[in-house]
Amino acid sequence: MFTGIIESAGKVTRIVEEGSNFHFHIESSISSELRIDQSVSHNGVCLTVTKADALSHWVTAIDETLKKSNLGLLSVSDFVNLERSMLMNGRLDGHIVQGHVDQTGICMAVKEVDGSWLFDFEYDPASGNVTVEKGSVCINGVSLTCFNSRRNGFTVAIIPYTFEHTNFNRIKTGRTVNLEFDIIGKYVKKLMS
Repeated sequence: MFTGIIESAGKVTRIVEEGSNFHFHIESSISSELRIDQSVSHNGVCLTVTKADALSHWVTAIDETLKKSNLGLLSVSDFVNLERSMLMNGRLDGHIVQGHVDQTGICMAVKEVDGSWLFDFEYDPASGNVTVEKGSVCINGVSLTCFNSRRNGFTVAIIPYTFEHTNFNRIKTGRTVNLEFDIIGKYVKKLMS
């Protein structure tokens, strides 16, 4: 379980395909603190560390993960948002994030507004996922509050700190992102149907 508060942006330095799996080599400032078998969020996807050293670590994404996320679109030199799993004796600064991406979305617009940025996203509503005004959503692993909530989209505001310390500074119009919708909203929707 995660909080959606990003610790580091890791750089993809190698991608190795093996069957339908992709192995990602990531360099980051937190790699030295990781251990084998640890769960780490990569752009909001919970992946298991398979190797780690002082400067980098390896994780593997299986076919199902690649189909539901943007990890299969990554290239060498891309950056991924990283977060280690939540400590149970700590603060929940973001919201409850499982690291289970529901689907991808597309960035439809980016607008700079006097020192912050507005990002508008759309997604396929056929899967039944929803947002609510001032509700939580996780984009590439970042816990955010959405507004302009509608059937197939929403908007988020990004402050300078988040823009500078996550891969939001690389998201442009047309870019695919990972979306994890609020777990409480998913349970309520299921109970109401």
